[in-house]
Amino acid sequence: MAGGGGQDQLFSPLADEAPLADCDAIYLPGGYPELHGAVLAAADNFRAALQDAARRQVPVYGECGGYMVLGTHLIDADGIRHAMTGLLPLETSFLHRKLHLGYRQVEIRQSCQLGQMGTRLRGHEFHYASTVRADGDGWLSAQTADGRDLGACGLLNGSVFGSFFHLIC
Repeated sequence: MAGGGGQDQLFSPLADEAPLADCDAIYLPGGYPELHGAVLAAADNFRAALQDAARRQVPVYGECGGYMVLGTHLIDADGIRHAMTGLLPLETSFLHRKLHLGYRQVEIRQSCQLGQMGTRLRGHEFHYASTVRADGDGWLSAQTADGRDLGACGLLNGSVFGSFFHLIC
C-alpha cells in the first residue's frame, strides 16, 4: 500500500505493479513471499519503483513478508535463491523452517516514522523464515510477552526499515 495526498493506493508486487510515483510512504505488509520467489524476483517495475522511492527518501516499511522482500535475497523451501529488492542487507531462508511465534513488546532503538527512540510498541511475531544474514544494528529491541530478552531485531537503511514484528495498533 502506498499513501499520498491523504489517500491510500493498493498495488500488487506479484502483478509487478508499482506504488504511485508521488506517494508519501509505502507499506509492505506480511504475506508469503517464499511461495512467490521467482515472481517477485522478476517484478522489475515494482523493484525499480521501490528503489527510486528509497533514493528520494520516501519512507518504505516492510512487515514480516514485506521485510523479506526488502532484503537482498530469499531462499525458498526448495533451496532456490531469489533476488529481492536489495534495499536492506538481509537474506532469509525457508530451507530449514523454524517457527517464531509469540506476542512481543519492542522498544525503538533508532528513530523512524513509527516513533522516536525509546518508544514502546506491542505486536506479535509469526513466521517460519530463518535469517541467513542481517548486516547492521537492529532498530528495535524485543522481548517476549513474559519479559525474556530477544535482543536487537529489524533493519533500517535510510528511509527503508522493517522487521518480522507485526505491529498491533
